[in-house]
Amino acid sequence: MAASEALWSPTPKQIEQSNIQRFIKHVNKSRSLKLDGYQALYDWSIEQIEAFWAELWDFCDVKASKRWEITLKNEGRMPGAEWFVGARLNFAENLLRYRDHRAALLFRGEDKLQAEYSFSELHGEVAKVAHALKQLGIKPGDRVAGFLPNLPQTVIAMLAATSLGAIWSSCSPDFGAEAVIDRFGQIEPKVLFAVDGYFYAGKTISTLDRVAEIADRLPSLDRLVVVPYLDPTPDLEDLPNAINWLDFADNNAKDIHFEQLPFDHPLYIMYSSGTTGAPKCIVHSAGGTLLQHLKEHVLHGDLTRQDRLFYFTTCGWMMWNWQVSALAVGATIALYDGSPFHPNANVLWDYAEDECFTVFGTSAKYLSALEKAGGQPAKTHEIDDLKVVLSTGSPLLPESFNYVYRAIKSDIRLSSISGGTDIISCFALGNPVLPVYRGELQCRGLGMAVAIFNDDGKPIQGEKGELVCTKPFPSMPIGFWNDADGSKYRSAYFERFTNTWCHGDYAELTSHNGIIIHGRSDTVLNPGGVRIGTAEIYRQVETFPEIMESMAVGQEWEGDVRVILFVRMQPKQSLRQELIERIKSRIREGTSPRHVPAKIIEIADIPRTINGKIVELAVRNVIHGLPVKNKDALANPEALALFEKLADLQS
Repeated sequence: MAASEALWSPTPKQIEQSNIQRFIKHVNKSRSLKLDGYQALYDWSIEQIEAFWAELWDFCDVKASKRWEITLKNEGRMPGAEWFVGARLNFAENLLRYRDHRAALLFRGEDKLQAEYSFSELHGEVAKVAHALKQLGIKPGDRVAGFLPNLPQTVIAMLAATSLGAIWSSCSPDFGAEAVIDRFGQIEPKVLFAVDGYFYAGKTISTLDRVAEIADRLPSLDRLVVVPYLDPTPDLEDLPNAINWLDFADNNAKDIHFEQLPFDHPLYIMYSSGTTGAPKCIVHSAGGTLLQHLKEHVLHGDLTRQDRLFYFTTCGWMMWNWQVSALAVGATIALYDGSPFHPNANVLWDYAEDECFTVFGTSAKYLSALEKAGGQPAKTHEIDDLKVVLSTGSPLLPESFNYVYRAIKSDIRLSSISGGTDIISCFALGNPVLPVYRGELQCRGLGMAVAIFNDDGKPIQGEKGELVCTKPFPSMPIGFWNDADGSKYRSAYFERFTNTWCHGDYAELTSHNGIIIHGRSDTVLNPGGVRIGTAEIYRQVETFPEIMESMAVGQEWEGDVRVILFVRMQPKQSLRQELIERIKSRIREGTSPRHVPAKIIEIADIPRTINGKIVELAVRNVIHGLPVKNKDALANPEALALFEKLADLQS
């Protein structure tokens, strides 16, 4: 399908009824403007960033005990800008603004456990845990951590902690003990919520041994609260200062005192992948996270109280934090814990059909795997309520766009979104009033002055370059934990271009003002001095049904760099010479001769982070005989050994 042909376009009625259109009318009335359409709104939002974010605050009815005195202080400083100075609010209060009997949380686990909480019930459960935390002496700024699956109790614990002004941080229970200590050990939590185990791919996995080790190595802990998932009464005898969740919650508590705090009060601590050293602890503010997520849910997501939002995620990925914020809109959020392919590829679509999802969020890798598993939800499930499919985690292949419209739903808005843990939100994402083009993210986010820079720091369009943001935005991190002088924070984002956030994505601004992500800048290949994004190669290779997944790295060779492609084959498939030639031909025709790998090598496994992202840099280090600094950040560190001293790389 031609790149210029839209796969989906909104109807005039859909545009008129959208939240974006309502916001345009709100801004026009409030500011005496005549904005007409999304592009005019976007241009105004980055030219008048103070006015935009102030209007968004009012449009989304942010709950605050005190209004701000200064919208934006130090506008010209990145980092250093301060938003909504003088405002006082509470993050959890905004997410718990509704107290009715509409469904707030749905839950389904692989073990067939199901649960549902209304907004009223959710408020009540948060009150019980918040009161128990307060009795422990938890106060603003204290850290509360979660080693938990994607359970309702995880949402409850986070809301309880943040209602008191504590800082929440979480890892999923598939993290090894060392990986958890690498993270929580830096932030010194006073309370740890941990699960007794979880279910995945038909297996029951106890975590109590790891929980014991983690708790023992966190001297800051005053209390360990164990959430029973495998067993209602897990054995806590060997766990220090441990109590069962059911005994910890104060069942007499009814109300919540929401601590009123500054806009930039710390809310979450997130973590970089940690594959090149100790994970960086990225601190996000309550107000910035709230306002940015409201913008993305209400305007870009077009969410209302009638929507049911699902995102397949773990509590170690920022999409968990992002999804939970939809409670502030009054939408229902659907949680799932377990394998997305057990007992079969229909499991998430059964959930979608049963609970009438309107938004289905997942990763690009899941959509590719679903296609290769033969998934045909359009034929096998009644999903008439579904309006939007969201994808992130890695660039969504153009072929996956085709698959979604062919096999999932033909009249759906497919929004590939991209941002990251660094900003706990998106630079580019979906839009209910714009068309969907194959292979493109629909638009840049409102209020986000996103550009693509060439090596000279000049904005370009229709060419590949560095994705940057040239003006401050509310969800910029407060900084990094234990980085008193801010040097690590500045080094991470602000040293490449003066006073500009450089995100580390190799990207392109299209003629539609959409975005194409070509891969991470630090994994860009450079054969003969020509920059090649790894995603450009993956888009071609992963169309082959014989191949499960692939990884491209650059190998230093004879004074230059040559492209090496590793492929992991589907079961009962092997890499024959005939297939190698077809792969090379496809890459040459679909990209350029420069993209064609010098070597294509079959490999049994490909290393990835615990969140599922492949780690090209770690493999590049291994093939050059360099150390990999933090193998505990990997889900399958043993896979690295497959790349050591490969004979095929010696010639």
